Amino acid sequence: MKVAAPRPREFMEQPIPRPFAHLDAPLSELYRRVMRVFVENKRRFVVHLRPEDVAETLRGDGGQGLLQEAVDKALESLADWGNLRADPDTSRVTTVEDFYRARYLYQLSREGEAAERALEVYEQEIGRRGELQAVALEDIRVRLRALRDLAEYPDPAVVHNLLLELVGRLDSLAANASAFMSGLQRTIDLQEVDEEAFLAYKDRLIAYLERFVSELVVKHHDIATTLRSLEPERVAALLALAATREAADTVPDGAEGLDGNVASGADPSAGSWTAAAVGTAAGEKVALWESRWSGLWSWFVGGRERPCQADLLRTRARKAIPDLLATISVLQERRAGRSDRSADFRALARWFAQAPTDQDAHRLWRAAFGLATARHLTAEPGAAPAEVTAATSWLDAPRVEVSARLRASGHYAKRGAPKNVRDRTADKELLAREVAAEREQTEAARRRLATGRPTLLSDLGKLDRQEFPLFLRLLGDALAAGPPGPDGVIRTRTSDGTLAVTLEPRDGLAEIVTEDGVLRGPDHEITIVDLTVPDQAVVP
Repeated sequence: MKVAAPRPREFMEQPIPRPFAHLDAPLSELYRRVMRVFVENKRRFVVHLRPEDVAETLRGDGGQGLLQEAVDKALESLADWGNLRADPDTSRVTTVEDFYRARYLYQLSREGEAAERALEVYEQEIGRRGELQAVALEDIRVRLRALRDLAEYPDPAVVHNLLLELVGRLDSLAANASAFMSGLQRTIDLQEVDEEAFLAYKDRLIAYLERFVSELVVKHHDIATTLRSLEPERVAALLALAATREAADTVPDGAEGLDGNVASGADPSAGSWTAAAVGTAAGEKVALWESRWSGLWSWFVGGRERPCQADLLRTRARKAIPDLLATISVLQERRAGRSDRSADFRALARWFAQAPTDQDAHRLWRAAFGLATARHLTAEPGAAPAEVTAATSWLDAPRVEVSARLRASGHYAKRGAPKNVRDRTADKELLAREVAAEREQTEAARRRLATGRPTLLSDLGKLDRQEFPLFLRLLGDALAAGPPGPDGVIRTRTSDGTLAVTLEPRDGLAEIVTEDGVLRGPDHEITIVDLTVPDQAVVP
């Protein structure tokens, strides 16, 4: 009689994989340790593990008291969730009883491996300490120059390696810069920051930012120049070489089941690797490399749609330096014990929220904002205080005269000895004479220039120090009022509306002599009309 062998688990009806279910299970720490054992062994190309091998590895990592039964249950649970695959282990079967005893070899499933990689990336990103990699800029610059200097028919392996290194260094630069700037912003906002440690290394941090900004300015210009020097046809040819080299290693059609998970309905014998398939794979790889090159271009060159990321990083790093200095000043103020009004109001709000009764809240309000009686204030020194009790309302009490100095400073008189009163009569007379003289000179200049008649600039003659500033102001107002009208004439008025200026260009060169030099320029016919004079106001 034939005995039917137990059906392997992979041919039974499998539930929907839940590779992250072990994270919130009661024994999550044990499950994570078991999965790490499988990941580390797969890196050494050890695919299958027996339960006793897993238990021995765990005991060697500090789990001396770990029982085999606990490991077996953990492996079964992980297999049920889809993190592991369980295959029957018939290599040690010597008796019928061994045949019927459930023995399995475990290996990572695709879902379990993907979940472990996702958790590893998550932990790396959470623990990442960002940095501004000036060395990465130099690496990118060197490899771009190497690409530019390649022969006309380069080795595909050299091209592929250079492009891979370029993309890898750019990814590292972008990710680390983003992490560093995020952490720096949290430091500036004083979130999750040790103030003592920050004050200790603030000088090195600022020097670090300044050094990176200087490196970025120099290397960015060189990288952008090299990128622009590469012709688009040359770049397309290099990307095609790298894509073709990658496409040669693409798995043939129908070979998706090499890991034992053949797709439903797939025929493993139907796989083929034709020239058409190679061309399709190469086309996909070319599109991928073109996208990567576009990212490199937008990072260092940019355009209208995508701004240059290097410029944005430089601007943000430069802005971080004054922000850090402002943060340092805030910390120094806190250390010095200076009052922070916003912090005081927040503390007061907490006190109001913690007040047990409304009466306590009212007492706190009166204590904080001084809404109490002010009957201790009296009138001017020597005045008799009003006979009013402290409980009298301000509406019912008689009016009390309070000096302005008392309201402003809290004192009736300025502290210290009174100052001697200085006689400023002579100063006022001198100032009045100077103002009158200046007004007279200005009026004389207006009468000299505002004649109401057309005059060539070359015929103005010599202008003194009072006439020349007025002339320059009028000439500037006329030129600023341009462009001229259809007849080529500029007409305007001064801002105070007292003078009308008409300026019309003429041939020739005008020289205006002043006490400080000679002003030369194109000759114009200028008409200045004083609108405050009735005889001139009618002149158009």
